[in-house]
Amino acid sequence: MPRHVAIVTDSTAYLSPAALAKRRITSVPLTVVVDGRAYDEGVGISAEALAEALRRHRPVTTSRPSPETFADTYRQVAEAGADAIVSLHLSAEFSGTYDAAVLAAREAPVPVRVVDTGMVAMALGFSALAAAEAAEAGRGPDDVVAAATERAAGTSALFYVDTLDYLRRGGRIGTAQALLGSALAVKPLLELADGRIQPLEKVRTASRAIARLEELTVERAAAIDGPVEVAVHHLAAAERADQLAAHLRARLPRLAELHVSEVGAVIGAHTGPGLLGTIVCPG
Repeated sequence: MPRHVAIVTDSTAYLSPAALAKRRITSVPLTVVVDGRAYDEGVGISAEALAEALRRHRPVTTSRPSPETFADTYRQVAEAGADAIVSLHLSAEFSGTYDAAVLAAREAPVPVRVVDTGMVAMALGFSALAAAEAAEAGRGPDDVVAAATERAAGTSALFYVDTLDYLRRGGRIGTAQALLGSALAVKPLLELADGRIQPLEKVRTASRAIARLEELTVERAAAIDGPVEVAVHHLAAAERADQLAAHLRARLPRLAELHVSEVGAVIGAHTGPGLLGTIVCPG
């Protein structure tokens, strides 16, 4: 039987096909353009191919889904039996995805609540999962939105990048900040706060930065009452990610679940190879 409220998100949530199917979440893909050729995120270009394109300084850009794409999605979800839709998306500071969804929602055949979660990657994914759980429990749109926003508010998103240059190219940080980091030869630790990428700490070497990322993740997890869920993300840094995940499993006694995944093309295009990130939220 179709549930009352359907959940829509976008491909930057990086939920697996199995998780999307299990929770009955619909994902709308963003687009990545490499050498002038457009791909839906997750289709047609692998993370490995993207990393190689970035290393070779080939032109890589990203774009939002069109309002028409969202309109088609909302119509299909309504035709499948939904009475209302909650549409959860990456921070509007990073993309026009939220704005496109808002435009489409005005003409949707059922009420659509569009939410800028202020998050991205599994920080968005965990919010979508919380919304799906509330919807499965028969909650109305207001309660589903509240579940998603509460989960997002309790989530920490921390990450390390080998260089700030990719974030500078994409306009996600200022040129002066990126050049300062390069001049000082520091390895930056960053945080997603208020929907924006904020500098957290500067560390002198990659190994020290990754060790500090582990410590900060443990601290954020310890500040949560009850069980915690953690995601470890990477781009072309699988060994680093697996090692960090193993350390966190050993150090987090209240760990409910730990996800390890490579980010998709949209986030990878702006962070570059070597990205290592952690997402921590209440379980």
